[in-house]
Parts: sequence; structure tokens; C-alpha cells
Amino acid sequence: MSRKLLRGAACLVFAPLCLGAAKAPGTKVSAVNLPVLHVQVILDHLGFAPGILDGKRGLSLTAALKGFQESRDLPVTGLVDEATLVELDKYQGLRATRTLRLSAEALSGPFVNPLPKAPAEQAKLTTLAYRSAMEKLAEMFHTTPAVLVALNSPDTPLRPGTPVVFPNAVPSSRDYAAKLPAAWRKTLSDLNVDAVQPQGTQVVVDKSDQVLRVLDAQGKLVAQFTATMGSEHDPLPLGRWKIQGFTYNPPFHYNPALFWDARKSAKEALLPPGPNGPVGVIWLDLSKPHYGIHGTPEPSTIGRAESHGCIRLTNWDAARLSLMIKPGTPAIFQE
Repeated sequence: MSRKLLRGAACLVFAPLCLGAAKAPGTKVSAVNLPVLHVQVILDHLGFAPGILDGKRGLSLTAALKGFQESRDLPVTGLVDEATLVELDKYQGLRATRTLRLSAEALSGPFVNPLPKAPAEQAKLTTLAYRSAMEKLAEMFHTTPAVLVALNSPDTPLRPGTPVVFPNAVPSSRDYAAKLPAAWRKTLSDLNVDAVQPQGTQVVVDKSDQVLRVLDAQGKLVAQFTATMGSEHDPLPLGRWKIQGFTYNPPFHYNPALFWDARKSAKEALLPPGPNGPVGVIWLDLSKPHYGIHGTPEPSTIGRAESHGCIRLTNWDAARLSLMIKPGTPAIFQE
């Protein structure tokens, strides 16, 4: 038997532990546009989040570029024009990808698969964890399983020691404040959230362009995140509010009376914490009752779906926001 066949046989034996195991049969994986991915990676590191790092152009990348351009006093075009390219070129040291060897810790669970959809069934679990190591790795590097397959191979085994190419979401520092709970520091590390963040004194949520902006004391834009906010049934609560506090790795009290689309037979339930919970890994409580800024179990839908009135970010962006502001920070919601 040839070496090539041996490699193929090994992947068949360990099929559940290969990158391709997360891809549905027959799914076509597109090549990743590395120049676009490089722009996304730079913006992500600088706090102008383009959503998931996937090497694709779209509304989230356009919004991120506009925020970056505004922060640098450049013409706000949403394009990688000449002036923007000159500014981005200062950060060429931030490579588009990093090749890292898988560790046992990165591959560790707990995992819950299948993950039930009904709140009553979710309430029976101890955690709403990732479904698989593949899903965990994708969120850790701010991307999707499909992108990991495209950057590597469906035959890449998910075993400790395996070299894997990831979008470069690796933080410059994991020196999180000692006052933060140990479990939350681990969550920040698992999400590759940098310990060094710009500091803001005000949050502005703009319904018109689906972004959350962080402003400093001088009113300068220092960070921006693509967000999902409100719907026809649960519109964004316009006005001036305050971010009262943070709940890390929160459980979720499911109250069907607050959800227009809940089944009539649905009952209240306390759902366990976890990255796949309804509010993800963090809840930033607003002064308006029942409203908050929070994470999500579906990062690829941010900016492309609707919410029940709250402001939804990717888990890593919501976690990062909590390092930029303090309880009591004003939050302005506007059209």
C-alpha cells in the first residue's frame, strides 16, 4: 500500500476527528481570498470588527472599513482605496494566517451534539457547549468550519500536534486583569480576545448601518462592531440608556411571554450557560428592562438576521466590548 493510500486510510479510520467531518457531504468549499482575509484580520486586530474572518467581501467588511477610515480621518468610502491601503500597510506585520499545532486543551470539551433546539430540552443540560472541537476552533479564530477546511484540507486530522492554518486572530496579550473571575479569563483566552483594548466612555448603536460604535472621552471613534439589532416585531429601543453591568458566562431565563414567536405551549425555563446559549458568553445589562447587549450561538448571522430587540454581537466581539467600557457607560440607540 502506498504512503498516499495510508494517509487516506488513516483519515477514514479517524473520520470524526478530521476537519472535513464538520462539512456536510457534497458541500462545496470555496477558496479563501487571502488579500481580503488579510484586510479583515488587520481590521479585527484594530477593533473594527468585520464579523467572521472568511476572506469574503460584503456589508460587514464595508462597514468595518468605513469605521476604520473615520477613525483615521480618511475619506469614508468603505473601499480599500489608495489612502486606506497606505494606512493598512502600516500593519502588514499582522499576517493573514498563522500555522499552529493543535493542543489537547484547544480540542477539549465538553461538547454537546446534537444540541436540542427546544428550551425545555436545553434546560435539562448542564451546559450549552460547542457541538464539536471543530466548532470550538472556528470560534476561537473568529471564523467558520468551512473556512478552516478551505485553508487546510478535509483530511487534516484534529489531533494534538497537528499543524493547522488559521486566520490570524492570535492576540498580542492574554494578561487579563486579575480581578476578573478565572472562568471568564479562560473564556477570553478561548476566544482569542486581546487583553489590550482601547477604552471608551460611550456606546452608540446605529440602526441605519447595523453597527455598534465605541467612542472615547473626546468623542473619537475607537472601535466598531457589526451588530444585529431588533426586528419588525421587536424594534430597537431608541433612546439614551446605560450599560449597568456585565454577567459573564450567563445562564438564560427563558420567558416565552417575552418572545412573540414562542409556542403557546412553551413554559419558562432556566437554560444553562455556554457559548451556544441564546445570549452566548456574556450579557451586558441595559437600564431598559429585559434588554441587553450580548453574544450569540450563530456568529455567521450577525448583521444578517433579526433579534428580539436586543443588540447581538459575535461572542468574541461582545467579550471584547466588556474590556473597553465600565458599568455606567451611556448607550445611545439611534436610527
